[in-house]
This record gives sequence, C-alpha cells and structure tokens, in this order.
Amino acid sequence: MKPALQFRLSQSLALTPQLQQAIRLLQLSRLELELELNTALESNPLLDMETGEEVENEEPESTPEELEAASEAQKEAAEADGDDQPLDLELDRSEYRGTALDEDGMEPQDAEVQDLRDHLLWQLNLTPMTGRDRAIAATIIEAVDDDGYLSESDEAIISALSSLYVVTPEEIQSVRHRVQHFDPVGVASRTLRECLTVQLEALSEDTPGLTLARVLVDEHLEALARQDRSRLCQRLHVDQTQLDIALTLIRTLAPKPGSGYADTAAEYVAPDAYARKLNGRWQVALAPGCQPRLGINEHYAGLIAKARREDANYLKGQLQEARWLIKSLKTRAETMLKVASSIVRAQEAFLEFGAEAMRPLVLKDVAEEVGMHESTISRVTTRKFLHTPRGTFEFKYFFSSGVTTVDGGAASATAIQAMIKKLIDEERATRPLSDQVLAAELNRRGINVARRTVAKYREALNIPSSNDRSRLG
Repeated sequence: MKPALQFRLSQSLALTPQLQQAIRLLQLSRLELELELNTALESNPLLDMETGEEVENEEPESTPEELEAASEAQKEAAEADGDDQPLDLELDRSEYRGTALDEDGMEPQDAEVQDLRDHLLWQLNLTPMTGRDRAIAATIIEAVDDDGYLSESDEAIISALSSLYVVTPEEIQSVRHRVQHFDPVGVASRTLRECLTVQLEALSEDTPGLTLARVLVDEHLEALARQDRSRLCQRLHVDQTQLDIALTLIRTLAPKPGSGYADTAAEYVAPDAYARKLNGRWQVALAPGCQPRLGINEHYAGLIAKARREDANYLKGQLQEARWLIKSLKTRAETMLKVASSIVRAQEAFLEFGAEAMRPLVLKDVAEEVGMHESTISRVTTRKFLHTPRGTFEFKYFFSSGVTTVDGGAASATAIQAMIKKLIDEERATRPLSDQVLAAELNRRGINVARRTVAKYREALNIPSSNDRSRLG
C-alpha cells in the first residue's frame, strides 16, 4: 500500500485542568477534601481562608453540563485504554474525627483498639506461669479465631513451638484448660459442647438448674437443637419446670465467647448534608464544612503588578490555580445539594415511616432528574453522608433495585429486607420462619418474591437460616 494522507473529522471533549480538578474533588469524601485543601493552602500563597471579597474571576465557571460531559469523557477514555478499574476509587470507609483540641492544645488521640488476642495476652502477662507454659499459652492464644475457638491441632501447636521447646499433647491440654478460664470464659475451646461445659464449670455449685444444664450440654446437645422438650423430660425424668430452669441457664452462656471483642476502630461520620422537616416540607442543606470558605490572598495578588517578570509569572499561575480550586469547590457543593435534594424527594416515605417504606431508586432516576450522567451521580453518592431524623446514612443507602408487586408497582430491596427482619424479629422462638414461609407471607402482602430471593436478602442481613435460629423458647 502506498502511504497517503487522510483527513477525518471527529468531536471530542478536551479535559481542561479545571474540569479534571472538578471531577476529582467531586468524588472525595469530606475528610479527603479537608486534607486536599490543607495541602493547597500550604503550597499556594494566593489561597487563603476567606476574610474578604473574592477577586473577580476571569475564567467562566464550569457548568454542571461541562463537568458532566468531562466526567463521561474521562470514563470512556479509561475504558479505551483497557483500564478495568472504575474512576470512583474504592477506598476503605473513611473515619471522620473531630478536631477539637484538649486542654494542652493537642488533638486528642483515639485509644488503641484491643482485640480478643490482645485481651487474652494481657491476662497471660498477669498470670504466674513457667516460661515453658507461657510459651504454650501464647501460641494457643495466637491460634484462637475471632469467635474464640481453637481450630489448630495439637500437632500444629507442637510444630510451632519446636524451635523453643519439645512439648507433649498433655502439656498443651493442661495449659489450654487454664486459658479457657481467662475472660471470656470458654475461649480456646475446640467444640461448642466443650465451650459451654467450661462456662458451666465456672458457675457456683448452688446455681439453679446447674446439674441438669451440665447433663443437657454434655449428653443431649443435639436434642436441644431439635427442640424435643417432651422427649427430654422423659429421658431425664424431670418435669417442664425443671427443664425450663436449666434451659434458661444455658441461654445465658456465650456460644461464641470471642464475638464481643472488635478488632477495628470505631468510625466517626460527619454528615455532608442534613434533611429536616420544616413547616411540613422536607428541606436539605449542606453541612458548613462541605463548602470551605476559601478566597484569594489580596496581599500576594497585589504584588503581581509590582513583581519581576519571573516572580509575576509564578504568582499569576498560582492565582489561576486558586481561582480554579474555588470554582471547583462551588461546583462540587452545588452538585451535592442537587443530588441530596433529589434523594430526599424520592425517599420522603422512608423519612416519614422507616425502611419498610423505602421506594426503589437507581442512579439513573436521580441522573435524569438533575440532568447529569450516572457516573457523576455515582461519584457524588460515594462516601457522602446524609443526616436524617432516622439516623445518618451514606447517600448510596437510599438506592436499591425494585421487586414488582401485584398492583403493578414496585417495592425496594431495602424495604423487603426491613419486612423480612421485622417478621423474623416477631417470630416465635420455638418455631422460626423458613425462607419459604417468609416468601409466602410477602406474597400475601402483594410482593412477588421467590424463596431464593428471600434467602439472598436474609443472608445480606446476616440473619442465620431457620435451622440455625432454632432455639427453645
């Protein structure tokens, strides 16, 4: 083929630095925005916390339409480059902490979170033991899972200690028995039966129902799960009252002794917007920190005309960047307010009546109402929080798919989950509702949902199956 020149006309949107900055700021959480602005204030002498009037902007402000088009163009460019990662960075949920200073003028620090193993090792350090037994106990503690159970075999523990000591299974069992009586009692057990037995051993001998409870746990744990009360009474030659006393005692035990010890720090969320009902109407306002009052430093701006050419060019560049940042912050705040207001209008029933009244809502619905692209709405709703009289929720909480109803309408997945949770909360302890029964009840209420869908929603709520919920009431 001969080389030849070809002309082709095409339209494309140039992503100016200003538009790129506006898109990036839009997806930042409140804490990330604060860090971004602190960095900008330190590096740009033309930026200052607003104390006077802002210098008149020479550049036209980025309209929502420009931001919208740029956002979509950026997304398409990433896809064209083969980048499978979405533009919305999936970061760990941010922690929002207060910045109030203590009496010494220092920012207060959160106490280090103590997990189960830390709690057990602390007790180990206070327990008199030989160096050999202490090494065995520490190895056992490190092998305990988050529920408090020891799944490692004696052989694995022996192997882990082989570089220090040659230990026997009998020594491991002896030390493990001591660890089991640390707080929480029953930790480092290998089975549920052993865990409950250790907890019963720690009780006073005059505890009502203790003797019968020990027999039930040791010999009839499977029968307890089957809720066979009559047969239990016959086998053990006790009446219903005696059985009830023993069962009440068993219910006070912890089947997962380690579950009460969190291994993550508490997270503090500062709302980005507030929804309040005033004069019978729901209104939305942004939190004060969502639109920081930045301005132009008039002193340095006034030096531009007097400075030498090199210094003047530097100051002009910094002035341009400062203007762009201020405009981008304004665009970000306006976009967030539009999206938050649209969400509140769509979910007024939730605000009035709770999760069971949540209506189906997807990104496209809000995008069409505010005149933006779904990718923009996705950025705005990520790691942004709305405070309501019912609590503080991430914007994304208000979005869920719909399930058809018999009258041709739709019920949101969130509302259905709330109904399932309410039904399970109200079920009889001795007869937990199966997924099929839950589906039938929802169908009776006009919601077309299959058993497998109920199971999916139940699992999303971290609610065990009916078999696992079986318990004597």
